[in-house]
Amino acid sequence: MIDLTNLPLDPGCYLFRDAGKRIIYVGKAKNLRRRVKNYFQKKEQDPKTRSLMNNLDSVEFFVTDTEVEALILENTLIKKHQPKYNINLKDAKTYAFIQLTDEVFPRLLIARQKQGNGKYFGPFVSALERDHVLQFLNRTFALRTCRKLPKKACLRYHLQLCPAPCVGLISQEDYGKNIRNVRLILSGKSKELLKKLQQEMIRKSQSFEYENALMLRNQITAIQHLQEHQKMQRQHTFDEDIINYLIRDETVYLMLFNIYKGTLSTKNEFIFDFTPDFLEEFIVQYYSENPVPSEVIVPQKLSDSLVVFLTQKRKKKTQILVPKQGAKKQLLDLVVKNIEITFFGDLSKVEALQHQLNLQEPPQVIECFDISHLSGTSMVGSMVQYRNGKPDKTNYRRFRIRTVEGIDDTAAIAEVVRRRYTRLQQEHGVLPHLIVIDGGIGQLNSAVQELDRINVTIPIISLAKQYEQIFLPGQSQPLQLKKKDKALLFIREIRDEAHRFAIAYNRLLRKNELRS
Repeated sequence: MIDLTNLPLDPGCYLFRDAGKRIIYVGKAKNLRRRVKNYFQKKEQDPKTRSLMNNLDSVEFFVTDTEVEALILENTLIKKHQPKYNINLKDAKTYAFIQLTDEVFPRLLIARQKQGNGKYFGPFVSALERDHVLQFLNRTFALRTCRKLPKKACLRYHLQLCPAPCVGLISQEDYGKNIRNVRLILSGKSKELLKKLQQEMIRKSQSFEYENALMLRNQITAIQHLQEHQKMQRQHTFDEDIINYLIRDETVYLMLFNIYKGTLSTKNEFIFDFTPDFLEEFIVQYYSENPVPSEVIVPQKLSDSLVVFLTQKRKKKTQILVPKQGAKKQLLDLVVKNIEITFFGDLSKVEALQHQLNLQEPPQVIECFDISHLSGTSMVGSMVQYRNGKPDKTNYRRFRIRTVEGIDDTAAIAEVVRRRYTRLQQEHGVLPHLIVIDGGIGQLNSAVQELDRINVTIPIISLAKQYEQIFLPGQSQPLQLKKKDKALLFIREIRDEAHRFAIAYNRLLRKNELRS
């Protein structure tokens, strides 16, 4: 049975592995837990998905800051691992060309292969970069995009995105000048073009052709921006490793991200005992057996001898960087975020709940109650238990309501709370650190009265569905947390699980009653 409870609610990528630990599928998600759970909850699946699930043995994940980052990472991981169940896009747009047609008024097109007339530029390994260049050229030099010249000027002319060669508002000669400038950029001769345009802009200005001079100035500015964009892209032609860690209870939880040409590629997790020089020892051991990248990014300054060691191992210069701000610092922070979710995600939820409720100790064991019925019939109660932030299904309990007639959720809650903790007292069982009731102030007060009657003291709250308000005993005003507060999300998760468990039991009873 695959445990999905450690999957976070963050965006990121998930990797399905088979029994041989081979990656057989890579997917992206805005909410990792919700997306992966869908695979296990769907009753009807297509043949390919059924085959995927039959071969699934374990699930791994990467957390990203945004859904867009997850999309980019997914593309990188698919290309690297070529999973069996992902579609094969080798012949799609990744390695496409830009085609300059040989029409009277030429256009720029995306071409999968060098077929047909015209001039081809590329191939572009990055589809994103290719599309950026294509849009830039069409916009900056006002090239036509229509397949056939229309009989009247279209909307693009009125938006000043096309000079309307269709109705003769630009000559073939003037349009050809723009095409020659496009050729220079696509041929990598932007500097030569900039020099030419700057000289022409000065001439136009001196001859009082200010409108044309302004157009040339705008083209110059746009080309300079394009150069800066391409410069940033070229800066990602090297590889780098990002290393960060957290220390808890004399144990080091370390994670290493491999960044391949600017994109997150793989991650590795390590747990070992803390020593004063653990980071340097780790780096020496790890890179003795693994390739050394151009840059190693770490959260603290290390000895110069390590730089020498890595440079000798790589046989090229290697840098060890300790960024304090900027993109590299954000990557270090992202590693910490992944460590927290991977190793401490569940415990952090418990700590957040303790803080928001002002509890004296972390609520490591939480029990939540819910009532389910259909117009007062087949009334049942459910209790789910969370231990250290995870569902403990061995301690789930379900109750068939015995003492309540009709629709009375508060009385039903009183019954299940009384039965649960009376039995724990009789069996000398361990009481939970927190009780959660699904409902409002009425259900909460009913549960509190039962605890008082049987002389049990346990912190208790209720969560009302309509506004997700938290009610506490003795307080007239509910506690209203932000929608994305970690403590509130955790309580909602527990409440939803209790609700699911109660509905499942209610349906089972109704099904059995129909059979009988």
